[in-house]
Amino acid sequence: MMLTITPMLTDDEKEGKAYVHWKAWTESYSHLLPEHFWKDYTLERCRKWAFDYPKDVFVAKIEDKIVGFVCCAASLQEDLEDAGEIYAIYVLEEYYGQQIGYRLMEFALEQLKNFPQVALWVLDGNERAIRFYERVGFRFDGATKIVRLGKEMIEKRMIYRP
Repeated sequence: MMLTITPMLTDDEKEGKAYVHWKAWTESYSHLLPEHFWKDYTLERCRKWAFDYPKDVFVAKIEDKIVGFVCCAASLQEDLEDAGEIYAIYVLEEYYGQQIGYRLMEFALEQLKNFPQVALWVLDGNERAIRFYERVGFRFDGATKIVRLGKEMIEKRMIYRP
């Protein structure tokens, strides 16, 4: 299995990223989000995001198939000075256990290596993701925010300091 991680540039890569985004959300969050949320969360919506916001997105490919992606850049959080941020990281469930998430995370941390800290937000209750982030070295810093995903939910911030 030859995995490559590259910037998302082509329309085919954007289509692949859109599919991974849509599919990974349904796989990861179906047990956390209310049923009515899913009627508006469509592949077409993810496609629009992929084409409208291609900057700072890197796709993981096996052969020519997109199997995951990460979005990372400077953080825009006002309470964090000089920080990078991982805005999204997803892998298709059928590829779990193959180190693709770790490879994407290593890639993102390398992209953000000039920052003294890197932040990400995780949905409260997303235990698989929390365990993964903790294994990589992220720790909760106490910051929380309310997000609306069909209902009010809590996201918690985690920080990585190399």
